[in-house]
Amino acid sequence: MEKLHQVRKYIRFYGWVQGVGFRYVARMAAERSGATGWVRNEFDGSVSMEIQGTERDIDSVLQALGSGGYIRIEHIETRDIPVLADERGFRVRY
Repeated sequence: MEKLHQVRKYIRFYGWVQGVGFRYVARMAAERSGATGWVRNEFDGSVSMEIQGTERDIDSVLQALGSGGYIRIEHIETRDIPVLADERGFRVRY
């Protein structure tokens, strides 16, 4: 069986994304999908994330964030970054 292709993305979210459970939803969705990485609030009111998994894993997390109760994403910036071979889990950074 062929292993699915892993990718890693740096994503910056803008909108009403702090103080609304964004990081909690991101962590729970990442754990459900098997994605790894981290999420943190930024000083400018945005949220940044590095997330690694298959495209399907990452899409699942983004879909969960898009349907999160009070979360209102107005703009997303995304870029591909190198995969980290030994990363385990998804965490909230402070």
